Amino acid sequence: MSGPLSKLKVLEFAGIGPGPFCAMVLGDLGADVIRIARPGSQPDARDITTRNRRTVAIDLRSPEAAEHVLPLVANADILIEGFRPGVMEKLGLGPEPCLKANPRLVYGRMTGWGQSGPLANAAGHDINYIAITGALHAIGRADEAPPPPLNFVGDFGGGGMLLAVGLLAALHESRTSGQGQVVDAAMTDGTAMLSAFMYGMKAMGQWTNQRGENLLDGGAHFYDTYACADGKFVAVGAIEPQFYAELRKRCGIDDPLFDGQMDRARWPLLKLRLSDIFRTRTRDEWCEMLEGTDACFAPVLDWDEAPLHPHNVHRGTYLTKDGVLQPAPAPRFSRTQNAQPTPAQPASLQEALQAWQSS
Repeated sequence: MSGPLSKLKVLEFAGIGPGPFCAMVLGDLGADVIRIARPGSQPDARDITTRNRRTVAIDLRSPEAAEHVLPLVANADILIEGFRPGVMEKLGLGPEPCLKANPRLVYGRMTGWGQSGPLANAAGHDINYIAITGALHAIGRADEAPPPPLNFVGDFGGGGMLLAVGLLAALHESRTSGQGQVVDAAMTDGTAMLSAFMYGMKAMGQWTNQRGENLLDGGAHFYDTYACADGKFVAVGAIEPQFYAELRKRCGIDDPLFDGQMDRARWPLLKLRLSDIFRTRTRDEWCEMLEGTDACFAPVLDWDEAPLHPHNVHRGTYLTKDGVLQPAPAPRFSRTQNAQPTPAQPASLQEALQAWQSS
């Protein structure tokens, strides 16, 4: 693998959601990832979050599992596990024996509630973790229940992505101190951190608890999605006065009621009027008028349309590997470019260990 993390060795214990996503990010950036999975579970090229791995089948419940895994731990820079608190300890692979085998190891623990707290041992999923941080309450329309925002916020943003940041930060520190440590990444903590901007706006009196009535949650007429004549949608984000003016000019809006852009009392009525305007043309017609201008406009594309958009095609934002369409590694680097991702490949324990010991 090439990329800025090409010398990094990561040991991942198979799970779902944020743990594999974190390992995928590190693998995309060049890390050499070995994934420990259950016997009988074959790597699937369609599971994009398992790309860039060698997968080793080990029954962690067997008495000799720890004996087999610890040599890999001794050669790893980073370990990722996403079990409930205490499970790795019962398997003989908790932080204590792993850090004894490798004092410089960065031991990453990915959970929803964290390693401590009243809910630490309870089951849960993304929707539960983002619910107790205030984030879920803030998403959606004023007259509707908060919708699940897929699992972008808890699993991948507040979970896997923040775990990757924590692991690399701890790794950086270990290069100076010579000591590893445990990274306790909780999706509740990470989601709360993702909400810093909104909490700041609320402290300044610029955000309220009223869902769908704020600047960035669909309350403002100039920051929302609108249906077009063909039933497709467009997204508008003309916040700054000059961009708002550009939107009005290109849409032919001369109604003086639109002059009061930041008058929140006008927002509901202006939203209705803007809705009527966008229903007069198809999405493609609006794209011809607005896309690429300072009106802060974009078409709302589905999973099939997005990879075909000219901007995404130009940047290579998506790629197809072995017949599987998938997002390309990101971000981009000027010197240590990321390699093309590869599907997960099965490997024996001996093969994986020898590869690490020889590198």
